[in-house]
Amino acid sequence: MSSASGPTAGFTPTGTIASTTDRRRVVFATVVGTTVEWYDFFIYATAVGLVFGQLFFAPLGANSAIVAFATVGVSFLFRPLGAFLAGHFGDKYGRKVVLMWTLILMGAATALIGVLPTYEAIGVAAPILLVLLRIIQGISAGGEWGGAVLMAVEHAPKQRRGAFGASPQIGVPLGLLLASGVMALMAMIAPGDAFLVWGWRVPFLLSVVLILVGYYVRRRVEESPVFAELAERKEKARMPIITLFRKHLLLVFIAALVFAGNNAVGYMTTGGYIQGYSTNPEGPLALERGPVLWAVAGSAVTWLLSTLAAGFISDRIGRRTTYIIGWILQLAGVFLLFPLVNTGSIWLLFLGLAILTIGLGFTYGPQAALYSELFPASIRFSGVSISYAIGAILGGAFAPTIATALVQATGSTLSVTWYLAGMTVVGLIATLLLRDRSGIPLGPDHEAEQSVSPIYGLSKA
Repeated sequence: MSSASGPTAGFTPTGTIASTTDRRRVVFATVVGTTVEWYDFFIYATAVGLVFGQLFFAPLGANSAIVAFATVGVSFLFRPLGAFLAGHFGDKYGRKVVLMWTLILMGAATALIGVLPTYEAIGVAAPILLVLLRIIQGISAGGEWGGAVLMAVEHAPKQRRGAFGASPQIGVPLGLLLASGVMALMAMIAPGDAFLVWGWRVPFLLSVVLILVGYYVRRRVEESPVFAELAERKEKARMPIITLFRKHLLLVFIAALVFAGNNAVGYMTTGGYIQGYSTNPEGPLALERGPVLWAVAGSAVTWLLSTLAAGFISDRIGRRTTYIIGWILQLAGVFLLFPLVNTGSIWLLFLGLAILTIGLGFTYGPQAALYSELFPASIRFSGVSISYAIGAILGGAFAPTIATALVQATGSTLSVTWYLAGMTVVGLIATLLLRDRSGIPLGPDHEAEQSVSPIYGLSKA
């Protein structure tokens, strides 16, 4: 790390002095990198809700939408593989190298989807190739989050981990904002059949430019100070994943449930469900594609602001208390969402999404700091990555598919509301099972303290 003196200097978790410039560079790099990654990931989900059922799964008729949404979920099944690989290599070789590779993998897969022929052109090979590329996106996403989180939190002073940790978190709403905005713009430039023919491809191809920007920014960031000290002491775990599951299996599961409660609800928009439900020409609303995309983009702004605010607030009142407030807000948003969406008004649709995203922000903003403070330094990358990946499977992986199936089976969105409410309550219960560890030392000198279980009723992990 660069040294500094005077009022602008501060201490990293390992005691090394870090300048304000170093920290700003880390925050900027994590925001840019995660925004690019999630733009790529969400562009796919948005396209599923709008065109992929028709272009790649048309022979399935009425089931094309369900199968198309299922391809969104398939990628989540491969997130644990990405998390296992990234966790293993991240704990052995560093956070930075993993982040460079996840960015490249995600960008390559996204750009290739942009040139992929449809079912009409090459038959069944089209959906097969689409799923394979989505799997690559899933592997990349599984490894991305943990590395970005640790780069931010492990560079932060302990009293500001929530604020620093919110920087990779806001990459999600920023990615959604960018994906929805670009898709909305293309819906204006290439309306109607032109959007089906070529308009949807442009946002995927733009990924090439964004990846180059993200790669350049990430190259300039120094390695996490916690990992640098582990490497200097030669205290890196040989088999971090085995250690994680042998000593911290229950903690991984509870941490995963915390994220699952947020992720299931969040994927109503990031998974493309609201976009598909509200614009379906054969559905009850049949709204225009462009205005719906702009409404989703607008809600991404409220999500961004609430996520950022929650990170700062968690530094004042603790991660656990911030989460509890968030679950209450999220539950209120869940019960308001479909009554407002089903009015058929674009403005009320936006209002429903905006209210929902306030709760989503409060149950997502503190997650980076919460997860980082749960696991010991030597296996932290594996712990946060795998918990996140499992939570994504239990929560958002098939949330759009489940919602679509529930509406088809019951004829009402009320069933979806109760499903989302149930997932929110699961997240709340998981949060209540964990002690607040805000401010716990993160460096390798404190492995013994970090290894004491944060789960109520347990003294050892």
